[in-house]
Amino acid sequence: MYYPLTVRDFLDRAERVFPDRIAVVDEPDQPATPLGSPTYRDVGTLARAQAARLDRLGVPVGGRVAVISQNSARLFTSFFGVSGWGRVLVPVNFRLTTPEIDYIVRHSGAEVVYADPSCAGVLDGLDVPHKFVLGDDDALYLHGVEPRPWDAPDEAATATINYTSGTTARPKGVQLTHRNLWLNATVFALHAGVGDRDVYLHTLPMFHANGWGMPYGVTGLGGRHIMLRQVDGTEILRRVEEHGVTLMCAAPAVVNAVLDAVPHWDGEIPGRDRVRVICAGAPPPTRTIQRILDDLGWEFMQIYGLTETSPVVTVNRMRAEWDGLDSTERARRLSRAGVPALGVRVDVDVDGEVLTASNHNLDGYWEQPEETAKAQAGGWFHTGDGGYVDDEGYVVISDRKKDVIISGGENVSSIEVEDALMSHPAIREVAVIGTPDEKWGELVTALVVTDGSAVTAEELIAHCRTRLAGYKCPKRVDFAESLPRTATGKLRKFKLREPYWAGHDRQVH
Repeated sequence: MYYPLTVRDFLDRAERVFPDRIAVVDEPDQPATPLGSPTYRDVGTLARAQAARLDRLGVPVGGRVAVISQNSARLFTSFFGVSGWGRVLVPVNFRLTTPEIDYIVRHSGAEVVYADPSCAGVLDGLDVPHKFVLGDDDALYLHGVEPRPWDAPDEAATATINYTSGTTARPKGVQLTHRNLWLNATVFALHAGVGDRDVYLHTLPMFHANGWGMPYGVTGLGGRHIMLRQVDGTEILRRVEEHGVTLMCAAPAVVNAVLDAVPHWDGEIPGRDRVRVICAGAPPPTRTIQRILDDLGWEFMQIYGLTETSPVVTVNRMRAEWDGLDSTERARRLSRAGVPALGVRVDVDVDGEVLTASNHNLDGYWEQPEETAKAQAGGWFHTGDGGYVDDEGYVVISDRKKDVIISGGENVSSIEVEDALMSHPAIREVAVIGTPDEKWGELVTALVVTDGSAVTAEELIAHCRTRLAGYKCPKRVDFAESLPRTATGKLRKFKLREPYWAGHDRQVH
């Protein structure tokens, strides 16, 4: 018997098994009226009411619905209220500028756009049939009306389109199917040991690869979601204490914010021997991992993946064979990307690029067949990351072959930043690279050749801010007389990176 896997399965189970259990504790400090602490029965009611409203608006199965929002209960509900009835969710990074958001909305063909009140101003410039502000619930939900059933649920149907910066100046829309998301969430939950007693703190923005699958996995297993709108180290510690948090996912910069708050925390660090923190985005320094183990007393786990892989590719978690090791050695072993997750295959080609094949891999790039074919050549997804497999079978990411910088957990396209800088009249040549930084992992660094005018680094950064989201703009600008190129005129970025990464055993941070 064949039964299609869809993301609604996770909510259906939670409603059936845990109807009266609190599902979500909404962010209390937000411009919209918080939803409070709805139960799983309440979340199911809201999801159906959202689907019914989309029916009334005439959005068909396969229609795209974009959401621009920080973490909130309404965004969480949309993961089910949109995709659960066959439509396609397009989660948009709220940090982007209006032109960047406009491109994503137009490229995806979204018919409906929801925006957090703090982003409501962007709606005015969007040419879409239906625009709503999250919090105007009478417009979002149609209560008392059952939504039209999804007559032919299809696990191969696109459930979400997630836009990611990559090797092109424009972001690419990653099409993830219900099957991709279902299997990723299930495998991730299995490796992370998620259960019905877990309390999950959303330190990870949910637009990032759909919260890595935790909105689905934690829901299906009856855990509690704690919404966090803005990352702050002290506030994270406070919510760990207040809500009994057991699990969170975070980029290295978020973990560093928590560690920075430790000296200022009054009393015992909450969550010792209880919290599991799962890190990804870039491999954190071994010293950071050791401090998580020693200073916080939290379990550290690392995964490696990309939006295109839903994202879980490899997993590195403490194992029984390491129990007798001191924290320094455990941290060293945990600093590797990990071993392939269940059902995932990993290889490294002759050029040192990490390849992966799994049921989590994207269906394709939205309306970009050539990019899709390139990324999936030979039946493997080409990650664009350089690495190797060590003697114990662990994948180590050592370099980034594609023009992507990961800063504070956000992907930044070097090409996109270079385009913004080249639009300044004083710039003649430019190369943008990632350089090591303890706080952000990698720093967006621009090396520029000017026309000889007295333009300053501050002026160039300000120029970029008129075109790019703040996190994409260079944090450092170095001036040069020329940039090294190959005989065919291609920039030799590895040469430019060398002096910045001297003394590091890998060129990712």
